[in-house]
Amino acid sequence: MANLQIPVTKEKLPVSDRHPDVQNLIDAHRLVSQALPAEQSVKSFFAKCHAALEVPGTVHPPSTAKPLAVCGHLTEALRRQPGDDPLMANLCAAFERISAHLTWRLRTGLDDHNTTFMNGHGNAVITGMNGLEGHHQVLFGVSLVAPGVTYPNHWHPPEEGYLVIGAGAWRQEQGDWQHRNRGQTIHNPPHIVHAMRATASAPLLALWMLWLED
Repeated sequence: MANLQIPVTKEKLPVSDRHPDVQNLIDAHRLVSQALPAEQSVKSFFAKCHAALEVPGTVHPPSTAKPLAVCGHLTEALRRQPGDDPLMANLCAAFERISAHLTWRLRTGLDDHNTTFMNGHGNAVITGMNGLEGHHQVLFGVSLVAPGVTYPNHWHPPEEGYLVIGAGAWRQEQGDWQHRNRGQTIHNPPHIVHAMRATASAPLLALWMLWLED
């Protein structure tokens, strides 16, 4: 288990024009989250994040970094599924358009000596520090986990919500693993220990938002 130290700044970032691919992804995520059942606690969390994202941050230049090996699983994770509704199909298409511009990074400090984990995962930031757009309130990003790989226990101060694109399982504290399919969600309260894992046959892909203001 490791404590994820996420930089938080209260300083207002200068406003600039948002890249259309970033806006399209934010809009697609918002539409899917608005369609979630009212009883899901993550729905109000996503609404708070989207309200903050109405104000753009600072545009950063697109990445020129080479993608990680795990990115070879993106096509499979985004493949259209028979049960996809139009909103989810739109979200997958919006993410596919932006994916080539992302800077994919490994998460270090959790299980660095585990080559299966280190070669089988990647994270990228869309808004927030080191993202396509700087933002001081919402860290909006994505995690990709290769088939059969577990992303081990970790925790961080900010509240977090996941929206699943490629199915997998999530666990909080010492609870049971909970499977989540495309379009389903996970809501992590602040400081809770959590982990995720891909199925043996398919990659896990999920968009996440963390609230940085509290």
